[in-house]
Amino acid sequence: MKDADIHRVMHLIARWVPQFDDQPSVGIVAEKTHDPYLVLVSTLISLRTREEVTRRVMWQLFELADTPRRMVQLSEDEIARAIAPARYADQKARTIRTISQQLLHEHHGRVPDDLDALLRFKGVGRKTANLVLTLGFGKPGICVDIHVHRIFNRLGYVRTRTPEQTEATLREKLPRKYWIPVNNWLVTFGRNQCTPTGPRCSNCPVETYCEKVGVTTQR
Repeated sequence: MKDADIHRVMHLIARWVPQFDDQPSVGIVAEKTHDPYLVLVSTLISLRTREEVTRRVMWQLFELADTPRRMVQLSEDEIARAIAPARYADQKARTIRTISQQLLHEHHGRVPDDLDALLRFKGVGRKTANLVLTLGFGKPGICVDIHVHRIFNRLGYVRTRTPEQTEATLREKLPRKYWIPVNNWLVTFGRNQCTPTGPRCSNCPVETYCEKVGVTTQR
């Protein structure tokens, strides 16, 4: 696609995704709570876990503890039971409790709104940190997961090998007004329309702009 077409492509995708009623779980938490801590915890739960599972178990945990102080009052086993059957529930429970302790001891119980500070927490990668910044604080950042990485490469807007390279490239060329919403749009779009295999190109709203890089079969 031509770089100049990015506004049209983003507009079409943004109008297309509401039909799926499939907003990412972290986006739902941000919209309902506006709480950076809950955005952080829900993101940690969602890693390598199906959205329908994350949507269910995150609220179960938040009913037990919705602040760092309340979270550390739970044992790792209690947290793990609350978020099961999320994948790696025991490991995630340990991470959530440890980070909650660090927030209390090092940040007065508040989630830092700085990328480097967030990345110092064990278990927090760039995807998680950027989601906290964008959805938790409304600060500029680009969260690149496998869907964002795949779709921008498939479109031909970027030509990168890793999500980290995609993030760096998008920071240079993607208009800033799309930085915060682009992850929510493309995660939903990637799960339902521009799927990893057999994307639904026949009724795709941006098919005429897409170079279909790497597409071997389509519907």
